[in-house]
Amino acid sequence: MIIGTAGHIDHGKTTLTRALTGVDTDRLKEEKARGISIELGYAYTALTEHDTLGVIDVPGHEKFIRTMAAGVTGIDAALLVVAADDGIMPQTLEHLAILRLLGVKRGAVALTKIDRADAAQIALIEADITALLAPTDFAGAPVFHTNATEADDAGVQALRAYLAQLAATLPASDERRLFRLGVDRVFTLSGQGTIVTGTALAGTVRVGDTVTLAPGGQQARVRSIHAQNQAAQTGRAGQRLALNLGGVAREDIARGTWIVAPALADCSQRIDVELTLTPDCGVTLKPWSPLHVHLGAAHHTANVVLLDDEALAPGHSGRVQLVLDAPVHAVPGDRFVIRNAQATATVGGGVVLDPFGPARKRRSSARVDWLNALADFIDHGDTAALLARSALGLRVSALVRLSQLPAALIAAPPGAVNVALAGGDALLIGAADMQALEERILAALAQFHERWPDDAGPELWRLKRIVSPEMEERLWSRLVDTLLAAGRIARRGRSLHLPQHSVELGAEEQALVAPLLGSLLAGRYDPPWVRDLVREHAMPEAEVRRLLRKLARSGEISQVVPDLFYHPQPLAELAQLLVTLPQVQAASFRDATGLGRKRGIQILEFFNRVGYTRRVGNIHMVRPDTTWS
Repeated sequence: MIIGTAGHIDHGKTTLTRALTGVDTDRLKEEKARGISIELGYAYTALTEHDTLGVIDVPGHEKFIRTMAAGVTGIDAALLVVAADDGIMPQTLEHLAILRLLGVKRGAVALTKIDRADAAQIALIEADITALLAPTDFAGAPVFHTNATEADDAGVQALRAYLAQLAATLPASDERRLFRLGVDRVFTLSGQGTIVTGTALAGTVRVGDTVTLAPGGQQARVRSIHAQNQAAQTGRAGQRLALNLGGVAREDIARGTWIVAPALADCSQRIDVELTLTPDCGVTLKPWSPLHVHLGAAHHTANVVLLDDEALAPGHSGRVQLVLDAPVHAVPGDRFVIRNAQATATVGGGVVLDPFGPARKRRSSARVDWLNALADFIDHGDTAALLARSALGLRVSALVRLSQLPAALIAAPPGAVNVALAGGDALLIGAADMQALEERILAALAQFHERWPDDAGPELWRLKRIVSPEMEERLWSRLVDTLLAAGRIARRGRSLHLPQHSVELGAEEQALVAPLLGSLLAGRYDPPWVRDLVREHAMPEAEVRRLLRKLARSGEISQVVPDLFYHPQPLAELAQLLVTLPQVQAASFRDATGLGRKRGIQILEFFNRVGYTRRVGNIHMVRPDTTWS
């Protein structure tokens, strides 16, 4: 069991920790000289043969609230420390507020320094404590009278016995999840390298495992583990761990860095959260209000984007997006604390809903539905709720990131369709959503035919942009293949159309276009222009242009630029050539085809226009999972 102390400066937290564990957690020269805790302290003691108590001793000074918040993240229970000669003080209240905001619900109260107060004073302060805790989850927590400077103090021994009982009643940690540890201390040891410490919030880690720094993305190997201050081969959720990491330098890691399984490494600068302001905070949040955010052991500044209303008043809750100063690691359900813009007071806190908030359409109805689904998911862990609000499906890797479960343990809801994606990922989508997408394709084609009755139909990827530009490309291919196989849509050349729609050339027109097609094929990568075809075949220019445009509308040829048409065979060769080039730029394409630079650019822009490639800077990239048909 891990407990964290809380309470005002000089109320005896460090002395009580030493009495419980035998360990002096003030290790810095400054702490010894000033007689106050500045940094987090750690102490361990065996409660029973099987249970070890880890104590995180936090500073009580108001200047070190950031350090305190880092220390109590992930604890199992809190030990609220109140001195009998002082009573409840400002940091007693702020520390208690932080514990509540972080979701800590178990604990006990140590009334310290009872040798400095008489019975009446002790009774008065104990009544104050009872009143303070009454409206909280700590209501009814036992209060232990202690004098930690006295050897074998009865109150300390009673507190220790209570903590042993509390440890025995803790629910088992879920070790099926992927590993997460928030770093609250990093240092180097001679001959060993980089050491990080923190409380494991989820999963299991073993010697030899590969882990990732988040943010940062650097990978490291776990050389050795200390769990609850004992050398071990394995560390698990709920334990205080010290990990010796190979492959990363001390400078790569800071307090607030996360050590996670590689599948959890993605970070974001925007997180959507449910935020509650304390009733007495004196702050009303408006668009782009600045805040300090304490998430895990990390401290960031952020600005607020309100998702529900135009303002959030003291004592109220609402959904907001926090736009942070740097990318952060988080998962749904993580709790955080916020302080005011001056970092002088704790003003609220909340729970993370979506660790990957969008930059646009943050208040759309679809977004509201998604956040509702995430709130349900946090409460019940039901992936069906997430899938039901994902009309375009949900990647398994995204479900892993949201649930922290390995892909093998994610159960797809009944009837869900699994679409294999590149890189070993997969897309899950409900059967009803698949049917709805098929109907959207049919409706889009019907509208296209109504608007352009003389056009055979859009190309494959042009139709995708009409229906859903953001759809996964392999899902798109599967939907189209399913509709083609069922005869619900048809293909003519590169055009898709409804079966009942046709743009046919008459017999006389077929006879006229045959020699034109022959000339286009013979021209291969550099076919003749309309004016050249006019001279070659002694036909009226308007008629040649009309026939070629009708062929293009029917999908039998492609118009690259006005008056320049390509036969499908050489165009397919050029499309395949793009795949073989290491990097497609105008110069490399020109050299590979023997065409001039201007013509090469025209062809590349055509491939961009029809959705076969996309331009990134000066590079034209073939879209993943696309083929030229």
